[in-house]
Amino acid sequence: MKIYTGRGDTGETDLRDMSRVSKANPRIEAYGTVDEVNTLVGVVRPTGYDDLDDYLERVQNHLHIVQADFANPDPDEDDPVIREAHVDEIEGIIDTVAEELEPLQSFVLPGGSEPGAKLHHARAVCRRAERRAVALQGEEDINDTAVTYLNRLSDALFQLARLVNEREGVPEENPTY
Repeated sequence: MKIYTGRGDTGETDLRDMSRVSKANPRIEAYGTVDEVNTLVGVVRPTGYDDLDDYLERVQNHLHIVQADFANPDPDEDDPVIREAHVDEIEGIIDTVAEELEPLQSFVLPGGSEPGAKLHHARAVCRRAERRAVALQGEEDINDTAVTYLNRLSDALFQLARLVNEREGVPEENPTY
């Protein structure tokens, strides 16, 4: 399979239904930013912790579904879409990770160990992906559950960053005001 087609040279790309849109289209912005999150999660794996790597692998697969979901303006019944079960899975990860952490008492400065800082970076980009999805939601009909998923995922990435920093022996730093 040839990797280049030349079809995007005019600033347009295909959606899943083969309709052509500008590469600056809000739909492309939304799933392109999700792709950034997925890439950043890939950069942090492996973390050195099998349980965290398993969580992150599941997240990466979910993010591919979010991208497919956003790339499809008119999904069929059998097309990949984010469902409540995906949100439930992320909430399960958050709850499991929280059992190992001290309760949050203050805001946390992003950073810490190398994998912790990378997870904080992924969290920040996930928040941007959520904002792009909300903007798209204001213009077009999209799967609301995918927006919810991104919101929960940013929380999960935050908790995972806290956990890996704790396991690495790096204390959390809090902002001073």
